[in-house]
Amino acid sequence: MLMTGLSGNEIYCLTQLGYGPGNIVVGNSVHSLGLVRGITSGLKTLSGGEIRSVTQLIVDGRHAAINRLEQEAKEESSRGLTGVTSELRQLGNLMEFMAIGSAVNDGQKTDPFFSTACTGQDLFCQIDSGYEPRHFVMGNVAYALGIGRGIAGGLKMIARRGEIKEFSDMYNHTRHLALERLEAEAAERGCNAVVDIITRILPFGPGVREMLMVGTGSYNQALGQPKTPFTSELTGEELWNLTQMGFAPLRLVLGTSVYALGLAGGITAFFRSFARGEIGAVTRLVYEARENCLDHIRLEAEELRADGVIGIKLFVYELGGGLVEVMAIGTAIRKHAGVSTHSDQLIPQAIIRDRDTFFDQPPVVPGAAKPKNLDRT
Repeated sequence: MLMTGLSGNEIYCLTQLGYGPGNIVVGNSVHSLGLVRGITSGLKTLSGGEIRSVTQLIVDGRHAAINRLEQEAKEESSRGLTGVTSELRQLGNLMEFMAIGSAVNDGQKTDPFFSTACTGQDLFCQIDSGYEPRHFVMGNVAYALGIGRGIAGGLKMIARRGEIKEFSDMYNHTRHLALERLEAEAAERGCNAVVDIITRILPFGPGVREMLMVGTGSYNQALGQPKTPFTSELTGEELWNLTQMGFAPLRLVLGTSVYALGLAGGITAFFRSFARGEIGAVTRLVYEARENCLDHIRLEAEELRADGVIGIKLFVYELGGGLVEVMAIGTAIRKHAGVSTHSDQLIPQAIIRDRDTFFDQPPVVPGAAKPKNLDRT
């Protein structure tokens, strides 16, 4: 009996590619941080930046789970895996790394086995755009803000309002480091592009966060052999539309700015918050932070000689202690004469987004206290 995580729309799209649905498969790996790594990471949180021992632990765990997932699919003679996810769950003092995906089959079994993070719809769009899936790839970095940086930044927060370079530089470094590791893993597997990148920032113990990027390492013959694989967070249909217009993605570009309101501005904003109306100091602060982020990605795109940056998204996070982080992310693109789609039009099933029908969180009732498990981390 077939037991798959693929939806009806995904199965239809995969059928157009000559693939049939296979069973859902799972791989896992349970790890302990250990006394030595625990001490090392604890000391590292004092100075801030990457905690290499924790990064390596997470890398080992995630890859072990992915390898077991792929092995299970191969044992079932599957052609590949789609919709692969990499998750982390805490089991007391242990960490379980879990990978889940749905196998796909075909009648030929001649091409190499592939694994991909994308849905069946996105896979159809990518293959029709010339991007052949090779392997699920990831890049990550575990990092801490650090007490040392906190002291230095805290003094500047008291002295003035504006960007705290120590924080901005550290956050920019960790975000780009995750991207570079994603690109390196794709290059090792013979890929010249990584598409459908998903970025997440996850908590990992007190004062520690993991910046995780996952995507599908692919090969597009029209793109040649670049030094670094091209990267994109565009959806499958966006990538198809760009290819149809003769454009190709160059690189995921991102920038982060950390700003402080400052003591004087903070006191002013505090008293004004008792009255209705705009808080001018805070308005200007967030506006400047956004503009600074956009400047970061504009400079990156210019260095790449891009024609533009599309799909730009801006995120604002309150870090506490009067600090605000603003992050901008988008995909730099350039006109490319060699790219083209196989089809003239996309089938409707490739555009349809499947909707969720099961929710494990209670609804938010107006006027009621918000449950803690709905708070955004």
